[in-house]
Amino acid sequence: MVGSCRHCDSCDEGLEQYCEGPHGWQQTYNGWLDGSGENTYGGYADGITVDEHFVLKITHPESQLAAVAPLLCAGITTWSPLRHWQAGPGKKVGIVGIGGLGHMGVKLAHAMGAHVVAFTTSPAKVQAALELGADEVVVSRNPAEMAAHAKSFDFILNTVAAPHDLDAFMSLLKRDGTMTMVGVPDSPHPSPGVANLIFQRRQLAGSLIGGIAETQEMLDFCAKHGITSDIEMIEMNEIEAAFKRMQKSDVKYRFVIDMATI
Repeated sequence: MVGSCRHCDSCDEGLEQYCEGPHGWQQTYNGWLDGSGENTYGGYADGITVDEHFVLKITHPESQLAAVAPLLCAGITTWSPLRHWQAGPGKKVGIVGIGGLGHMGVKLAHAMGAHVVAFTTSPAKVQAALELGADEVVVSRNPAEMAAHAKSFDFILNTVAAPHDLDAFMSLLKRDGTMTMVGVPDSPHPSPGVANLIFQRRQLAGSLIGGIAETQEMLDFCAKHGITSDIEMIEMNEIEAAFKRMQKSDVKYRFVIDMATI
């Protein structure tokens, strides 16, 4: 994000990602340019000029910059809802999906002091989730493992970007618990049952990246706690192969392009 109207209620509250201006928030690439409809290309450019309001300070060691890069997307996308719904000590937090977003959700929720339960469809990812900082791991295809956590979660962060049964996770929330979606599937999820919401006053919510202030907060928190993304560095000419691998979830957990190879 490199721009917004700066004048609407959301911008005034430091939530530029929800900008209500005529063009909305401005993306680093594939975004509007001065409202003209021309695309921004900053994501893959040799250089980029942006308003200083949208510049962030990184205090991690220079040797970690490649692993810091995904914090500006996966990091803030998971940090913003975890902060908004007050993940921390005394809270039981679930992270659904152990991928680019989910692995950051586990790391951040753990560092924030929550009791973290990771959900995965793959038994092969159980050990990896524990190593990321999960206190427990549930294989979501195992009904007994799911049932053991019924009505016990304060908050669930769902990072999965494929259609799936939301009711299976909504039933794990306490009364007044919330499940927040950050993954956007290509086709809709099966509609969740309304009774699952009504009878326990549960909430199903969504969240989009984060504002500049909370992105800086996230970067500072990660630097303090030694948190980076788990990455695989690739050269620019490897991007097609990397994209195909990503579609098959064959990456732990983010590809980062070495811009020296552009």
